[in-house]
Amino acid sequence: MASRKVNMNRRARAQRATTNALAMFDQEQIREFKEAFNMLDQNHDGFIDSYNLREILISFGKENPDEIIETMLAEVPGEKLNFTMFLTMFAEKLRGTDPVDVLHGAFLCFDDDSSGVIQVEEFRRVLTTMGDKYTEEQVEEFLRDAPIKDGKFDYVEFIRQLKNGVQDDSEAKKKTRFI
Repeated sequence: MASRKVNMNRRARAQRATTNALAMFDQEQIREFKEAFNMLDQNHDGFIDSYNLREILISFGKENPDEIIETMLAEVPGEKLNFTMFLTMFAEKLRGTDPVDVLHGAFLCFDDDSSGVIQVEEFRRVLTTMGDKYTEEQVEEFLRDAPIKDGKFDYVEFIRQLKNGVQDDSEAKKKTRFI
């Protein structure tokens, strides 16, 4: 009886996590995750397992991937990962980023007037001279897709994108998300 209750609790928890994962992504994002899942599913059986992970890791040049595979599959209930579990794990990993207020506070240190934006040149200077110093190439790559308008980096929008994903203009007009 006790094992049945534990089993039911696990199933309910898994169902809640799945529902939350599906709500976290729009249809386009889910489609992209499905494409990635299908690429990882080397034998096309609908599951990612140790065989699939081994093939991928070997193709990336890992000679003895068993330890890596063991670590990756330790997070999976059972030996295989279906698409729903794959999507749920990504949702949990994305949820694992710093809380919005922590991210906002970090950027606020460089926002003298609390406007939600930082001058791009000031931001570039900070990225290349403070803390983990980034190269010019790394900064350029980051800024290429960053929300910048009139020479200002919109960190409020950046945090929203980080937490909720990037939306195109039509999608952004349909949904209003607040931080």
